[in-house]
Amino acid sequence: MDFVLSEQHQAIDESVRRICADFSDDYWTDCEENARFPQEYHRAMADGGWLGITMPEELGGAGLGVTEAAIMMHAASSSGGGYTAASAIHINLFGPHAIVVHGTPEQKQRWLTPLINGEQKACFGVTEPDAGLDTTSIKTFATKVDGGYRVTGRKMWTSSGQVADKIVLLVRTTPKDECKRPTDGMSLFYADLDRTQIEVRRIHKMGRNGVDSNAVFIDDFFIADEDRIGEEGKGFSYILHSLNPERILVGSEAIGLGRDAIRRAADYARDRHVFGRPIGQNQGIQHPLAECWAFLESAYWMCLRAASLYDAGQACGAEANAAKFLSGRAAFNACTQAVLTHGGMGYAREYQVERLFRESILTRIAPITEQLILSFLAEKVLGLPKSY
Repeated sequence: MDFVLSEQHQAIDESVRRICADFSDDYWTDCEENARFPQEYHRAMADGGWLGITMPEELGGAGLGVTEAAIMMHAASSSGGGYTAASAIHINLFGPHAIVVHGTPEQKQRWLTPLINGEQKACFGVTEPDAGLDTTSIKTFATKVDGGYRVTGRKMWTSSGQVADKIVLLVRTTPKDECKRPTDGMSLFYADLDRTQIEVRRIHKMGRNGVDSNAVFIDDFFIADEDRIGEEGKGFSYILHSLNPERILVGSEAIGLGRDAIRRAADYARDRHVFGRPIGQNQGIQHPLAECWAFLESAYWMCLRAASLYDAGQACGAEANAAKFLSGRAAFNACTQAVLTHGGMGYAREYQVERLFRESILTRIAPITEQLILSFLAEKVLGLPKSY
């Protein structure tokens, strides 16, 4: 076993950090306060070739694995931009995975090349208001017509829908009660996000406001046959390919968020003097921060363990879910402790930790809740009866 980053992995980390260094705290504060997508940062990452890190080389991507993507995303989120920096490019790494695996050569060329070059942005339309994490109960329906499908339904928490050009859309093409299994009868599309026919309504939320979240309303929207990914009715199985990578990447991003918060807290604790000494000399400050470091470190290596299994073609469901669970908890606790270390100033936007704190709760509830992860681990690892 090798528990050190390779020279290639270190080079990825350093290169991403060099790009991120051009974007200051003031930049991220502006994106947050004005609910503005970080277009300049997105462009810089595209120009650096990072939006195609997991994409096929023949299309201009790097053809690397989830391990390299996790290292890249950790560098992005730990370099000041937090979860906003990660979310601005996150969809490129897992969202189009079904296209990479199941798309035709023509579809890959038509769809993936603009994403790699940063010429287009995509969003992910899966979650629905009445289904939540029970994906088999989605109601958005595509009715077959000549040349394509007519789609009607609603999606929730669709990130970057305000700026996206395309949408990865999971819909039913056969009613659930007519399917042999609840996972049957769903199809996956990659369609234009035509705002003249699709309403994208922004959701006002606690944090990560530089990357929008939306409710999407679709009414009799036509999608051509050539915009369907793979076979009709197999869409659910296609998105399963991206679930473990997504959990790994979210975990790695969460660790970066937490590590940035702890770095800021330690800097403040060294500089802040009260009663004639730096507050960082007090064990009441030291111990909680040191404990946060330990949990972040252990969660990070669980992320890389899960990523290495995935890249080796081995089962990694338990490890990927555990990585996401541990990372979300560790990040939230680290950001909370960073605010507490700053005392009253932790509540001030000037020191940034309140922004990271508001973002950190998202790492615990999305894209899957802690309770579902624990239920999955109980069933798949411990052999306990399925509870949901």
